[in-house]
Amino acid sequence: MAILVELLAIAAAVASGHLVAALVAPASSPFVAVGDAVVRLSPQPVVEFAKSAFGTADKPVLLTGIGVLLVLLGALAGLAARRRPAVGTAAVAALGLLAVAAVLTGPVPTATDLPAPVVALVVGVAVQRGLDRLARRPGGTRTEGGGSGAGVPRRTVLAGASAAVAAGTLVAGGAGLALSSSGSGIAASRAALTGRLAAATLAETAPPVPASAAFPQLGTVPFVTPNADFYRIDVALTIPAVRAEDWSLRVHGRVGRELVLTVDDLLRRPLVQRTITMTCVSNTVGGNLVSTADFVGVELAPLLLEAGVDPSADQIVSTSRDGWTAGTPTATVLEPGRGALLALGMNGEALPVEHGFPVRMVVPGLYGYVSATKWLADIELTTFAERSVYWRDRGWAERAPIKTQCRIDAPVGFSKLPAGRVQVAGVAWAQPVGITAVEVRADDGPWVRAELATEVNPNTWRMWRAELDLSPGSHTLTARATDRRGLVQTDVRVEPIPDGATGWPSTIVTVV
Repeated sequence: MAILVELLAIAAAVASGHLVAALVAPASSPFVAVGDAVVRLSPQPVVEFAKSAFGTADKPVLLTGIGVLLVLLGALAGLAARRRPAVGTAAVAALGLLAVAAVLTGPVPTATDLPAPVVALVVGVAVQRGLDRLARRPGGTRTEGGGSGAGVPRRTVLAGASAAVAAGTLVAGGAGLALSSSGSGIAASRAALTGRLAAATLAETAPPVPASAAFPQLGTVPFVTPNADFYRIDVALTIPAVRAEDWSLRVHGRVGRELVLTVDDLLRRPLVQRTITMTCVSNTVGGNLVSTADFVGVELAPLLLEAGVDPSADQIVSTSRDGWTAGTPTATVLEPGRGALLALGMNGEALPVEHGFPVRMVVPGLYGYVSATKWLADIELTTFAERSVYWRDRGWAERAPIKTQCRIDAPVGFSKLPAGRVQVAGVAWAQPVGITAVEVRADDGPWVRAELATEVNPNTWRMWRAELDLSPGSHTLTARATDRRGLVQTDVRVEPIPDGATGWPSTIVTVV
C-alpha cells in the first residue's frame, strides 16, 4: 500500500503542476522543466547519442524515460516508507523541490513560472501525507452518531480516498494536456496570419520550381519539402506558444538606436519570398537533416542597418522564446545578396508552430545552430568575445558555414538489383555557392559524371542522377560533389560536431 501512496502522490503532483502551468506559463510545467534541465545539463556525447539513436523522437523518449524514472523512484520510496514513514514524505518533497529548482534555473525564469512547481510540491506532499495517515490508522471509523458499531473498515476508506485522488489526477492531467495542446488561440492566430500573408503584395517572389529540378521518379525527395516532412531539430520539449498579435522583437546592443518590432511592423515592410535549403550541423554523411522550403519574410540586413550596427559588433545573438540562443556572424548577415530573413511564412502558410511561429530567422549558407533561431524573441548586436551562446558553451564551433555535401537517395542500401544499367540518384548542396558537378562510382572504378537537375538558385540543394553498368555481385556505390568554387567534397570522414560532417556517402547493393 505504501508504494501505491507514493505513486498517487507523485502523479497528483505532476498533474496539478501541469494544469497550473497550462493556465499560467506552459514552459513551467514541472515535468517538462525537469526534462529541459536534463537537456541543458547532459554532456555533449549524451546529446549526440540521443539524436543519432532516436532522431526527432528524442524528446518523447526523454519524457517517457523521466516518467519511468518517477515510477521507479516512487516504488523505491514506498518500499522504504514501510519501515520509516517519514521517508515517503521526504521523497515526494525532494522531487517537488527538484521541480522548483528546474524551473527557477531555466533559461529565462519569470514570476509566472513559480506557481506551477509550488502547487505541484504542495499537492504532492498533501496527498502523500493524507493517504499515508489513512493507511496507517488502526481499525475502522466510528459510525455516525458515535455508536459502537464496527464502522467503515480502514481499507474501504483508503480505497475510496485513493480512487478519489486517482480520479482527480486524471481530470487535472487531462485538462492540463487539453489546455496546453489548444495553444491558447495559436491555431486561430496562425490562420489569420496565413490570410494576411496571402493577401500581401510581395516585393520579390521566388521563381517557380521547374519540374526538371528534381527526379522523384528515380527516388529523390521532392524539391520543396512539405511542412510536415521538414526536419525538426531543437531543444524545446514544449513548443513555445505565442500568438502573432502578442509577439514582439527587441533589437538592441551595439546599435545606434534600439528597435522594438511587432508582426504588424514586419508586415508593413517589404516582404520577399525565397526558396532556401536549410541544413542541420548534426546531419551525418548521407543523412536526411536537410530540407527546402519557400519562405516569406522581411530581409534582416536592412532592418539591422536601420538600427545602426556598430562596426565592433561581429556577432548577432538571437534568443528564442524558450531561452535558446544562437550566435551569427554579423558580416555574413550583412553580406550583399546573402538574403537572411525574418521569416513569417513557409510553403504558402504562416510558419508551422513547430518551425518557429510566428517569426524565425533563416540565414542561407550557415548551419542552423548558428543561424536559424525559431520562436524569435530578441536580437542583440554584440561580439564573440563578449558573449557565448547555447551550443558554443557545449564545445561547438563559433562559426559554421555549410560544407559541400551530397547523398545517395536511390538505390537504397542493400537493395537487390538486376544486372546491367542501374540508375543512381541523389541530392547535393553547397549553400550559398551552389553545386556544379556530382560524380558517382562503383567500388574503386572510374568516376562517372552525373546529370544535374536544373538549378533553382545557389541557396538550394541540387538533384542528380547517373547510370552505372553493374555486373552480378556486391557493389559499393560512392558519390562526391563539386561546388561553384571548384572545391571537391573531401573523402576524409569527420563527425558532425563541432562544425559539420565530411566524407563521401556510399551505399551497398547486390546485383543478381
